[in-house]
Parts: sequence; structure tokens; C-alpha cells
Amino acid sequence: MLKSFLFCSLAFSGLAHALPQVKLGKTVVSGRAVSDAVEFFGGIPYAEPPLGALRLHPPVLKTRLSTPSFNASSHGKACIQPLVDDLTTLSEDCLTVSIWRPAGLSAKDKVPILFWTYGGAYQVGSSGKEDGANLVARSVARGTPIIYVSFNHRLGSLGFPQGQEGAFFVNLGFTPEARSDCEATVEDRRVVNLGIQDHTAALEWIHANIRFFGGDASKVTAFGESSGSVVISIQYLNPGFARLVRGAIFESGQLNCLPNYEAAENEQAWQALVGNLPSCASIATSGNTLACVRNATTEEVTAAVLASWSNPWAPVIDKGKGSVYPDYATNIYAKGRFARIPFIAGSNLDEGTAFTAHDELNDEALKTLLVGQNGPALPGSERALEKAVDGILELYPDDPQVGSPYGTGDELFGLPSSYKRLSSIYNDLVFLAPRRQWSQAAAHFGVKSYGYQFSHPQGTPVLGVTHGAEIAYVHGSVDPSDSAGQTFSNVVMDYWISFTVSLDPNDGRGSERPIWPRYTEQNIVLLQLEGGNTTLLKDDFRKEQNKFLIQSAPALRR
Repeated sequence: MLKSFLFCSLAFSGLAHALPQVKLGKTVVSGRAVSDAVEFFGGIPYAEPPLGALRLHPPVLKTRLSTPSFNASSHGKACIQPLVDDLTTLSEDCLTVSIWRPAGLSAKDKVPILFWTYGGAYQVGSSGKEDGANLVARSVARGTPIIYVSFNHRLGSLGFPQGQEGAFFVNLGFTPEARSDCEATVEDRRVVNLGIQDHTAALEWIHANIRFFGGDASKVTAFGESSGSVVISIQYLNPGFARLVRGAIFESGQLNCLPNYEAAENEQAWQALVGNLPSCASIATSGNTLACVRNATTEEVTAAVLASWSNPWAPVIDKGKGSVYPDYATNIYAKGRFARIPFIAGSNLDEGTAFTAHDELNDEALKTLLVGQNGPALPGSERALEKAVDGILELYPDDPQVGSPYGTGDELFGLPSSYKRLSSIYNDLVFLAPRRQWSQAAAHFGVKSYGYQFSHPQGTPVLGVTHGAEIAYVHGSVDPSDSAGQTFSNVVMDYWISFTVSLDPNDGRGSERPIWPRYTEQNIVLLQLEGGNTTLLKDDFRKEQNKFLIQSAPALRR
């Protein structure tokens, strides 16, 4: 198969930039050549447009196109989201996939798939946020070709609706008062966590169609960063996920990184959203708003989403039959109720700096902040929440030498000392402890996994190696003038590609790099990913602090 890639690259170099085409059912899909080594197909629908009656509805899978030809030379429009200057780049009709594949691949070939889910706090992001071309080119150069797929999922209130209605019923005829008189069907229950259901639908599309692009649907590795990684971790609770993927890579995001809630607890947020829809404002508190929201215009909905984007639109616990997210992570891990799918999981050295305010905060202010961010306490757990926060403040003293960015001594970067203190708390509470808890649980139940800490120095000392720092190295998009960074990026890409191809990061192909051992109960070891210093690191640093965080997880709604 590799010979055919080289043949296409060399013998037909004059035709390298002809439009690549794929036959999808009765439709000819035309993409574009990114380079001599990589072809791109974008904006291909994987579900029906979530408009009108399909707004706030589970995705309806779409495996075929209705036209004889389809122009797939660019990404589809991004889903409705804030922080975008040009609103014409957004659309509710946004459920599309984008594909990067090795040039010359045909339907007869079967190469593994690397399936990307973007981060963005469930509020922002799109399939074009990261470019898969360099990863694919690297895979070809090292003789282990892969296909890279990304997709759009619904965001904010359209992807992660809240409130008492969304928690239980899709059927417009059901009201909250009727719940005791009838039992919801599986389909009726799935109004929440729609962005996660979009993720499932995109994977279903891959299983139906990726073979036409030269891919092997039985060899899919799902990977994502931040909230995209959390989506994948939630999918591990789905019994059918092992049918859709055979491996996963978690970059800075686990199931229990933030406090978890049920949809009904965020009723006020939903009412505020509906109140921003002129045609629905009068019934915002009625508990029967879904039909009206579905009938609102796209213009109304877009304005309402942009006006309410800071509200808690995120995955929610949805207990009962047909649930996507059935329980708190600590309970699930203890019982081993997760997919036994091999994975890589890691975080960055100084994740917390990206989220820490620069204001001076004393103990009292920090306690108020942390109690508020991890509350309200579950019924009967009010004292446990306060005790947990008191313990955190005791274990993370106001000492710059042990704060984050780590390894910077007494340096304060012109900021109050509480910056380094809170950055360290956030790093461990939101990223390190959840990753460690997940690695330990998986190891206990015999799941094959590998762990890492990304520690490669960045150019902004006050942030250290902060959240998202690894993305450029994973995707081969390091500044071309940084030759050392590019060399290190090749190492990182080789690990990721090797795992995608063989479920083992140590295939020996590509760049010379250290062997990455499995994470087991007997060998709790991480790979420190750092250019010029990629080495093994025992996963017991800040042992007392992170043990306390894991033990306190139930009080912190995790």
C-alpha cells in the first residue's frame, strides 16, 4: 500500500493537485489536494440539519447525500457560538465531518483512523480549529499511513441544554406534571448531552462511509483535548462505545475534571435563555418551552445563544434508562463500569495558569471562590464540601516555591502570590488528580493504558506549560523557525500515530524515542514529554495533595 502512495507522489507529480474524488453512494464527492502527500474532504454532513423540529433533538444520522455531486473542498460552517466576529461563518446546519487522507488512497485500502474532538469549554470550536494535514503527512513518511477525521458538534445551549424539561422529555406533549403518570422511552429521554450524541453520530457515519475514503472503521482511535477529551471520557460509560472505537487519547480532560450536575439543577439558566427569545419570553418559566424554542427563528436563537453563553452549558448526569452519563465518576470508577478500551491519558505541567485570575486572594476569598465553584453541595454534604476546601487550602500553602508555574522558585511575575497558589490548586483539582484517578481505576480493572505529562517549555514564563500547549506538537503545527520544536513535534506525532496504528506507542518507526511503558498498578509511571528530556516520571509527585483531592471527589461533586 505504501508503494502505491510513493508511486502516486512521484510518477504522477504533475497531477498531484488534481481534485481528489470519492464515490459516496450515488454522489461524487470532490475534495482538494493539500499537498503532494495529503488530500482533504470537508463539510460532509453526517446528520440531518438540527433545525425546526430537529432543534434540541438527538442527531438523525445521514449516511448518504441527495445530489449527484458534492463540493467538499472546504470545512462546513461552525455551529452557533460566541466570540466570532463574522456570524456568516456560523450556522445551525453545522453537523459535518472533515477528512484528511494520504494522497492516492482508494476504497481498496484500509488504514487506521484518528478521530479528533476539539476543546473549547463546550462553547466554541469547529472541525477546522486544528489542521490534520501534518499528522497524516507524518504517518505516510514513517510508513504507517492514517486518516484524520474531525467533526462539528452542537455547542452551548443547543448542544448541552439544561433545565427540568431537557432532563426528561423530548415529546412535546409531556409536561413536568405528567411525569408521574407516564414513563419516558429511551428516545424521549435524550434531550440532554446532545453534543455527546453528535459525537456518537459522527462515529456512526465513519463506520458507514470511511471505507470509501480508504479507511478501516474497525481501527478508530478517538482523541481530543480539554472538553473534547471529556466528551470521550463520558463515552467510555456507553456500553456501545467499544463497537465504535478501539483506542482513545485523552489530552487534558477527564470525566471528573469539573463538578457534575443534573440538568434540572440548572433550570434558571434555561429560563434565562428562553427569556432572551422574544417569541418565547412569556413562557420562560412555564416548564413547557421546548416546542416554542424549536419554532423560533434561527436569528432569534443565535441572538439568545450569544447573550447567554457564559451560563453552565455542559454535559449533565442523566440517570436512568438510555442514559449517556449515568453517575458521578467516583462511583463509576469504583465499580469498573466503563469500557475496557486501551488509551493514552495525560496533562500539561502548568494547566491551571490559563484559568487563574491575577487578583490578590487571601484564604477567606479563596475559600469562598472554591466553595462556590464546586457547589452547591449535594444534600447532606454541606460540611463535607467546606472541609474539603479547608483541606485543599492547607495542602496548597501560600508559598511561591511550590506554586505553578512549577520550578520557578520565588518568582511572582509581578503578580500576587495567590496566583501561583491557585494555579497549582486548579492544575491538580481539575487536571492532574482526575487523570491520576482515571489511570489508577483503569489499571485496577486491567485496562491497557499509557500516561504522560507534557513539560516542553513555552515562550510565556508566567503561564509555564499551560493548558493547550501540547496541541501544536501533536498536530505538527510548530513554528517552522523552531527547528528543535519541530524535531520534538515529530517525536510526539510518532507516539500518537504508533498508538493509532497498533495500540502501542512503541512501534520503533519514525524518530528515535524512549520506550513508553504501560501504566499499571505495579508500575505507576508517566512519560515526561519534553524536547531533549523525554524521560520516565513516577506518578506520585504531590502525592499527599492529589490523594486528598481524589478522596474528596464525592464532596466536590465528582
